[in-house]
Amino acid sequence: MAHQSSDDPKTPLLPIHVDHQIQQSPPPPPSSLVKSILAPNNLYILLGPLLCSVICLCVKLEGPASSRNMLAVLVWVFEWWVTEAVPMPITSMSPLFLFPLFGISSADNVAHSYMDDVIVLVLGSFILALAVEHYNIHRRLALNITLLFCGEPLNPPLLLLGICATTAFVSMWMHNVAAAMMMMPVATGILQNLPQGPTQSPIVRKFCKAVVLGVIYSTAVGGISTLTGTGVNLILVGMWKSYFPEANPISFSTWFFFGFPLALVILFVLWVILCLLYCSRGSGQALSLYLDKSHIRSELQLLGPMAFAEKAVLAVFGMLIALWMTRRITDDTPGWGALFNGRAGDGTASVLMATLLFIIPNKKKKGEKLMDWNKCKKLPWNIILLLGAGFAIADGVRTSGLADVLSRALDFLESAPYLAIAPAVCLISSIITEFTSNNSTTTLLVPLLIQIAKTMHVHPLLLMVPGAIGAQFSYLLPTGTPSNIVGFSTGHIDIPDMMKTGLPLKITGIAALSVLMPTLGVYVFGTNGEVP
Repeated sequence: MAHQSSDDPKTPLLPIHVDHQIQQSPPPPPSSLVKSILAPNNLYILLGPLLCSVICLCVKLEGPASSRNMLAVLVWVFEWWVTEAVPMPITSMSPLFLFPLFGISSADNVAHSYMDDVIVLVLGSFILALAVEHYNIHRRLALNITLLFCGEPLNPPLLLLGICATTAFVSMWMHNVAAAMMMMPVATGILQNLPQGPTQSPIVRKFCKAVVLGVIYSTAVGGISTLTGTGVNLILVGMWKSYFPEANPISFSTWFFFGFPLALVILFVLWVILCLLYCSRGSGQALSLYLDKSHIRSELQLLGPMAFAEKAVLAVFGMLIALWMTRRITDDTPGWGALFNGRAGDGTASVLMATLLFIIPNKKKKGEKLMDWNKCKKLPWNIILLLGAGFAIADGVRTSGLADVLSRALDFLESAPYLAIAPAVCLISSIITEFTSNNSTTTLLVPLLIQIAKTMHVHPLLLMVPGAIGAQFSYLLPTGTPSNIVGFSTGHIDIPDMMKTGLPLKITGIAALSVLMPTLGVYVFGTNGEVP
């Protein structure tokens, strides 16, 4: 008989040994079995369907049965999200089977929520972000801007401004966590030139805290500026499109004209807070012994001159930004989208530019392109699935009748003044987000805010935008967002540092948003027009 190759699919992956003399291991004692069954994670897993069953059996709503079922499914999904009893990406797929089984929506309709223009926009921009990371463009950009802001002699506040501004800029075009992961090594690389351990002076220690805090908060602030900066903005836009399909969609440029000025205000206040708390007089003289332009220049020299591949990726990224900004300029000045009768969206441009990366050669190896699919294995599918779940839930709340039930329950808010409700919405959202993920907070609150807006007879965006942006103000705890954990893990900061810096920053963000939404927001989003 021929020798069976190890590549034969019939060959077992592991050799099978049969030894009848080996005694079977004794079963675990009953007490350990009970402990494993009653482990907290298992209880959290069971709690979701249990709460769902209680609501289905005991709760009566003034609406169709599907509205009660939708409420039950919502509680199940959010319990799993908050406790993370089941991995978040898997929980995010649960509407795909829960909605059809509970009679909320058909399988096809639910599946459509997981791949629409907004998610395509995210997919394309993530591929471009991976290209930027692969060719180390973010590091070159950071070092050049730091060199520009370093000053001679060293000016710590100016250097801090350069680090914060660079991080915010990078975070505008990619997810906050990716931006933090990219920029933190750059920031800590600068700090490695400073003395560490017991010999570290208070001035140096404070500056290290300022740099790390600047990076984690600037990623959050930069993400406010653009649709692609964070999943929260995309969830808001997707829900707006789902609830109000006849209204004008929120384009990339529309959001930018509101988000960018707001982010600038918060970024400036962040810089002022960091300078007041951590950059004392005389810090420039103390730090100039260890930090100078020569070190940054040597880091840049190690990177070498820009290759064709880096220039090509930057050119593609620049074209994408230009396409995003000009697809729809104003109501009176149509952009290039008018050439296609409004059929093309921001996702169209995003995937088109991402596709170019797989066509343009990188001129390093013959036949090799700027990107290949192996480089895309790091795509954050967990974020994409979470966005899809958010859109599916928004659609389910609307079509099941639960939205109408919520609207009737909130009639008491009809006479409440908007100027009192908007800051309260932002404050509540910013508190909840400290204990749950930003995306989960937005997915939970925005459908409720839409019903409150209908009850108050105000434009829904006047509440939706403060609620969604408020969910990004997770500045107080390391667990508030993964970006905070990235900074906390460096060892340079602790919780009191985050509290001391994050609290005034959170208050500033709420105040700025409460002022800009009824002023600039009215002009940008057209909220003084007819209520949809």
